Order: sequence, then structure tokens, then C-alpha cells
Amino acid sequence: MSGLAFVFSPSLPNHRFLLENLDWLDEALGPGDEESLTIFDCPGQIELYTHVPILPTLSKHLHIRHDYSLCATYLLESTFVVDKAKFFAGTLSAMSAMIMLEMPHLNILSKMDLIRNQVPKRELKRFLDPDPSIITTDIHAQTNPRFHALNEAIVGLIDDFSMVQFLQVEAQNEDSVQAVLSYIDNCIGWSEVQEPKIPDDNIDYDPTTLGE
Repeated sequence: MSGLAFVFSPSLPNHRFLLENLDWLDEALGPGDEESLTIFDCPGQIELYTHVPILPTLSKHLHIRHDYSLCATYLLESTFVVDKAKFFAGTLSAMSAMIMLEMPHLNILSKMDLIRNQVPKRELKRFLDPDPSIITTDIHAQTNPRFHALNEAIVGLIDDFSMVQFLQVEAQNEDSVQAVLSYIDNCIGWSEVQEPKIPDDNIDYDPTTLGE
């Protein structure tokens, strides 16, 4: 973590180290390619996306210097669903990151295969579109009464913002990966900059079969 702190932390004299040395990044990225996606796999320390304003500045550089259309994807491991308190901590972190990063944003429950036989589909829906009532029912019963006021405050915060929803992805399930990609395409407006496809007039077809 010390290396990340050196690069990112605003409390250190060298907190602008990354932003003052972007030439190497610009050179590595090279000219843009409208036909491909560039993935920046960021470190998992949540404080980098909730407390430190470096990444929003970096994203603006990518947009202005390289004309990148950006979309943030926040991955929360599906096993958080098994521990409800932990899940809502992750939900609040996702919300904080959305506010800090100020760009199109998707939240994703990853590694869905890990909970395939642990969480019924009907129950899972309450987590894909987080249902704060889970806090006031299940979690209330498991916590000391002195924390109930805090739980209620969290419920109010999630209800007031209503920002966080989750997609599902499983690495070995191509349909789930394709679904996430389609959402990303929609967020960045990728299809809007593509040339329309011209139908191939050389293909023979029977118009009477259309719609069957």
C-alpha cells in the first residue's frame, strides 16, 4: 500500500506524482481506436475512489487528451450477499465511488458461480436492486439495539439516493459478460459513433418467412 500512497495520497508532498508524469501513459496509449475498449484495471483499495480526488482528475485528462468516452465499473464479489451487513457496506462504498468519479458508472456482482447454490433467485433480486428493508429486518435482529439508529440512517441514505443497482457476471458465462459489455456500450454511446451497417443485397431470402 505504501507505493499506492506515494502515487495517490493527497496528504504527501508527492501526491501529484502520477499527474505530473503522464507522458509515459500518453505514449503507451498512443492514438485512439474507436473499434476497441481500453481497460484500466485499478487497485482494489476503496479509499482511492472514495477519498482521494486523483482519479477524477486522471479521467478528465483521458477525456480531454485522448477523447476517451469513459465508464467506471465497480466490482463487488457476490459472496458479500451472504453477509448482509458486509453487502450494504459494499453498497455504500459503490455509492461513494459513483459520486467521487463523476462519470457513467456500472455496479457489478462478480463471481456469481460462488453463490449459485447458496442464494435463491428470488432472494438475489433483493440485492441486485438493493432493498434497504433487509437492514431493518435481518440485520436489526443481529445487531445491538444501540446500532439501530445507525441502521435506520443507512436505510434513509440508500433510499434517498436510489443510485445503486447491480448487474451479474460470471467469467465462464459468455451471456453475462456480453450483457455487461452492452451496458458499457450504451453508457459511452459507442453505437452512436459507428457507421450504419448496409444490408448485403446479394443475400437471398424469402420475405414471407420474416417474423417467424
